[in-house]
Amino acid sequence: MRVVGVVTVARSDYGIYYPLLSAIKKDPDLRLHLIVSGMHLSPEFGLTVKDIEADGFPIGDRVEMLLSSDTPEGIAKSMGLAAIGYAQSFSRFRPDILVLLGDRFEMHAAAVAALPFKIPLAHIHGGESTEGLIDEAIRHSITKFSHLHFASTQIYGDRIMRMGEEPWRVVVSGAPSLDFLQGFKALSRSELETQLGLKFTKPTILVTYHPVTLEHEDTEIHIRELIAALEKFDCTVVFTYPNADTSGRQVIQKIQEVALSHSDWLVFVNLGQKNYFSVMSQADAMVGNSSSGIIEAASFKLPVVNIGNRQRGRVRGKNVIDVAHDRAEIVTGIKKALSPEFRSELRDLANPYGAGGAATRIVQKLKGVSLDFSLICKRFHDYQVQ
Repeated sequence: MRVVGVVTVARSDYGIYYPLLSAIKKDPDLRLHLIVSGMHLSPEFGLTVKDIEADGFPIGDRVEMLLSSDTPEGIAKSMGLAAIGYAQSFSRFRPDILVLLGDRFEMHAAAVAALPFKIPLAHIHGGESTEGLIDEAIRHSITKFSHLHFASTQIYGDRIMRMGEEPWRVVVSGAPSLDFLQGFKALSRSELETQLGLKFTKPTILVTYHPVTLEHEDTEIHIRELIAALEKFDCTVVFTYPNADTSGRQVIQKIQEVALSHSDWLVFVNLGQKNYFSVMSQADAMVGNSSSGIIEAASFKLPVVNIGNRQRGRVRGKNVIDVAHDRAEIVTGIKKALSPEFRSELRDLANPYGAGGAATRIVQKLKGVSLDFSLICKRFHDYQVQ
């Protein structure tokens, strides 16, 4: 039985992983070794390891690494602690292959620690671009550490090959999170009102805003401009917490503070995947700079006002309205997003990240690839421009 290790560090990657974790768990030829770290183990971010346990996934190991600090020094120290923690974990148990997702610094530390153990790495969502973040460098670095690549679009698969990765290592799988939406039954408005205390008597805006880590010194200005724009609208506003990024606590402090003076503004540390997608299905617009606005929102034909450079460079659908960190631009974007005319333009929208099936494609490759020297020994492939 092949042991597949999977590193999960936050609610964001766990929601994307969920269909894959289920597929690995059900496959008789594979055994799941789930390594839980980062924000999952932090009470400040909702202690979401409890959600993993409630979903019935066995936890193979826990790696504590996150300092209670969002300064550059704190983040760098957390990266160092993470590398130590993962090294200790791999020393205790070495999976046959290790799956990493995306571009978080917690994931990068796992890639660094796995290298001396000669653990083959399989990377999901490589080849993408988020130009406003340190994640841009982290993602491409993990690509060069990795031995298998599961790209969410053909554009990203081609980019991975242009980085020197051999074509046989690259699978255009689509985005795994979209598997969850196949047959997904969203909670109704009345169920959300009962469960979350929401009221849909006004237009509802879902806000997920993270610090732009290459511009973290301006986080206070950015969140102030966003709040000022939202206050121009008589809407129900649903905030979700940001990730544990540099200056993230400034965002948390501000949204908690303003929610106290707005009876119809609510803040959630962690909505959970089903609640989050259900709110997306019922919301009138989404505002912020989350990847969920780029990848999953299109499946709901949800208008998205994407602020600033955090998601700059990513493939996006026509539901996305790009604006700068300026309250006037944000207001204009929200007005457009809430307009019936714009919503009507999205009736035939197809999600550029696919329509599901990624977990099956990923599992087939994880099962079929030979775990021999040809996998672990990487050769630079000179990409031929067509």
